[in-house]
Amino acid sequence: MPASRPNPWLALAGVAIASFLGCIDFTIVNTALPALSAELGIALDQSQWLVTAFVMALAAFMVSAGRLADLFGRRRLLLLAMALFGLASLAAGLSDSLAALVAWRVVQGLSCAVLYTASSAIVAEAFDEARRGRAIGLLFSANGLGLALGPVAGGLLVAGLGWRWVFLLNVPLIAIGLLLCWRHVRESVAEGPAQRLDLAGLALLSLTLPLWVLLLVQGAVWGWASPLALGVLALAAVLSGLLLWVERRVAAPLLRFDFLARPAFTGACLATGGLAFFYCPAFLLMPLYLADVRGLDSASVGLLLLPTTAVLALLSPWAGRWADRDGTRPVLLAGFTLLAASALLQANLQGFSSWTLVVAAFALMGAGWACILGPSTVAAIAAVPAADAGVAMGMSWTLHNLAGALGLALAAALFQRVGGALMPGYHATMVVLAGASALVLLALALLSRAKADPTLSLTENNP
Repeated sequence: MPASRPNPWLALAGVAIASFLGCIDFTIVNTALPALSAELGIALDQSQWLVTAFVMALAAFMVSAGRLADLFGRRRLLLLAMALFGLASLAAGLSDSLAALVAWRVVQGLSCAVLYTASSAIVAEAFDEARRGRAIGLLFSANGLGLALGPVAGGLLVAGLGWRWVFLLNVPLIAIGLLLCWRHVRESVAEGPAQRLDLAGLALLSLTLPLWVLLLVQGAVWGWASPLALGVLALAAVLSGLLLWVERRVAAPLLRFDFLARPAFTGACLATGGLAFFYCPAFLLMPLYLADVRGLDSASVGLLLLPTTAVLALLSPWAGRWADRDGTRPVLLAGFTLLAASALLQANLQGFSSWTLVVAAFALMGAGWACILGPSTVAAIAAVPAADAGVAMGMSWTLHNLAGALGLALAAALFQRVGGALMPGYHATMVVLAGASALVLLALALLSRAKADPTLSLTENNP
């Protein structure tokens, strides 16, 4: 049982450890792929399935995880997910085959789906409205710290201890987080009539989302007009249609499409999706620019990414306090303005560009990221009843992941269009990302004008 007087800040610390590990694990695994492939004797392109399998499992279970947490207890499901994440990390670190590694990465992805949805709802429940934005900002600051340390820590761990410690290091750290959450996280569940599990929706969603992610990730590799790509597209479309049909007829649907009628929730989803659409391709291309164009080694590349990830970590609490004081609208608008500015600067980078310009462009991206990540979560939770916080987080994070996969697919298509040349592809992608950020900025400004119902506008707080 949790402590009789749970401390919300210690609860936040436990949840933040789990969230931190989910982020650092993702970036460290990317760094470890070459060493892992060499030791296990597998092709580097095959080892990429360690990333793809994780993302597919994450996307498939995100909404379901939120609903299960709402129904059966957010604390209970969080503790189970943390234990599974620790077990999967231990097993992955001891694996001797690609098949075993991929299987345990799927378990990690399923576990992280709970960590990413239940954690935000738990933190929102633990703090009053005046401190909620700051607390969620600190939670996402831990995410930024994980992203910041991932490339550097991955290189050091692989060089000093071997690739297995990329996974094994999670075990003692998740144990600490698990103990804190066990003692200080309070249980919370959805309340009200007709709270039940939509089994048909859960099954269909778990089949449909991985197909869309697989298509977005592998479509360029297969060829978009290939029989395999068209077959996956047809199956995903049929299952999606069936899912929509089922969800409109069940009493307690897993997907709450009525939430999308709320401009506040739609704006939150648009913000988190626009962010992922930006940072997924950008964070893929920026290291390539530093390594292949500027000739930096792996450690130096990791250090040059710190202007993005460290700024994200440092500014996230400040962005949360700003959202607490003035509402999420101005923070989100500022975030996409900063992202657009970063993309325009990066669209003009050359092999001889000054390091001041490079650092400024990367830092602007981190600042924009900080202004969007936490406040979009606050906006999504505030837009729905407290009983549906898990579902809201699941839906918004699912759209986040799908938008990120779409951004990666777009970058791959642009690179194909320019014949695989790095700088033309980098510049073209950044121009598109600048335009996309401007469009999201405009859409958020229009949504914020919805005044028919005060509860439907993007959250605003009066000091």
